[in-house]
Amino acid sequence: MYKSKHYHFLLLSLYFCLLSNILTSINATDQAANLYKLLKHKNSKNPSLAASWATLPAQIKETRVHIGPQNGLMKADKITSLPGQPDGVDFIQYAGYVTVDPAHDKALFYYFAESPKNSSLKPLVLWLNGGPGCSSFGNGGLLELGPFRVKSDGKTLIRNPYSWNNDANVIFLESPAGVGFSYGNESIIYEQTGDMSTAKDAYTFLVNWFERFPQYKTREFYLTGESYAGHYVPQLAYTILHHNKNAKHTSINLKGIAIGNAWVDDVTNTAGMYDYLWSHAMYSDETYYKIQKYCNFSATSTSQKCQDYSEKAGEEVGIIDVYNIYAPVCLTSGNSKARVLDSVEVYDPCSSNYVDTYLNSKDVQKALHVKPTKWLSCSLFEWQDSPSTVLPVIQKLIASNISVWVYSGDVDGRVPVTSSKYSLKTLKLPIKTAWRPWYSDHQIGGYVVGYEGLVFVTVRGAGHLVPSYQPQRALTMLSSFLQGNLPPKS
Repeated sequence: MYKSKHYHFLLLSLYFCLLSNILTSINATDQAANLYKLLKHKNSKNPSLAASWATLPAQIKETRVHIGPQNGLMKADKITSLPGQPDGVDFIQYAGYVTVDPAHDKALFYYFAESPKNSSLKPLVLWLNGGPGCSSFGNGGLLELGPFRVKSDGKTLIRNPYSWNNDANVIFLESPAGVGFSYGNESIIYEQTGDMSTAKDAYTFLVNWFERFPQYKTREFYLTGESYAGHYVPQLAYTILHHNKNAKHTSINLKGIAIGNAWVDDVTNTAGMYDYLWSHAMYSDETYYKIQKYCNFSATSTSQKCQDYSEKAGEEVGIIDVYNIYAPVCLTSGNSKARVLDSVEVYDPCSSNYVDTYLNSKDVQKALHVKPTKWLSCSLFEWQDSPSTVLPVIQKLIASNISVWVYSGDVDGRVPVTSSKYSLKTLKLPIKTAWRPWYSDHQIGGYVVGYEGLVFVTVRGAGHLVPSYQPQRALTMLSSFLQGNLPPKS
């Protein structure tokens, strides 16, 4: 299944050809742009590190975790009030920095929202956005599953009734250093950042965070994320489980992971995207059949005709929001209906612009306890290491008996449901619970199949950022995940 380095580059080149035109409609600092940039240039960096992650990486074995003094920092991080927040906020929120590498001036920013009710009895969830290099607070926190959304004025917040902190205490971590409000020595960030360093620094963050918030040390803990967090989350989980075996290290009560529209395997994810866009009538049969004829995915070389037809497919797809193939794109004049309503229930394609305005406000940055910063949704530094697959890591997590969920919004064109299905198929897991629909608010919320050691869930009508498009269904899914149950039958 996993061929040579040149084979992976062939697939990634074709992937980029197909989406080169689609990218013209996407902001240069968007998550999609970051992933495509990584894939295009991947083979010029480190060869596949899949073998390293499948065994026990020397980098993890030799990790020396920095633990700094945390006394008084929880109190200092408490947020009095966020500018523009609505009345009646009934939960405690914190924000600040955790130093992970003082020698290189690395500090990671986090935002933490406790649950409004019975927070002491509810689990702890960490959320990571992908990219690689995109903000988990600005994207996940303020566009998806956090307690607030930003209104179209860029100054006012509205409450998200489907926030994940209804069911858990949720940390949003801006990782790695150099992303969002997180910072570090620039030469180190640009020369050494990759999957390995990101897992190491995120683990160091957690160990220090638990010292800062000792009441959560033994709490049930879950890792969640989307997109390139299909790398981040399994690798961090693997790092945690390894260090838990060492009596000298803090033991983290990791119970499970959930990754959405997750990039986990270069080969299957690329093939799945071609098939998905064609099966949804987004490029012609003629071009699809030519790609099938001239692009031999099992070969180690490609023809000019293959490249030509891949580019033609991109032209035929046209300018769309690749995150949700049926959603409108943001227009300079604004999308009036969404802007007027300012509702969590109605998707606003320009919402990322409002977040950008909000997080670059001096008053907001002061309230979040951050250094004055030009905040960006995604950073554009070069990625130094990225395995071609994390499926071996996922297999190890399954063997460790933690809960493993993979979920997929079914109208995402970036890492579509076909990509996830093709990836899981390679694991050859026995089916434990047959494919069936699940329900949320008396409607089909999607479909679910239970494998031995893994659950796969689709979310109906959701794009790449599942909680942005289907917030209620996403919360129903999370509740089931945390309870250890499949989503409701009725």
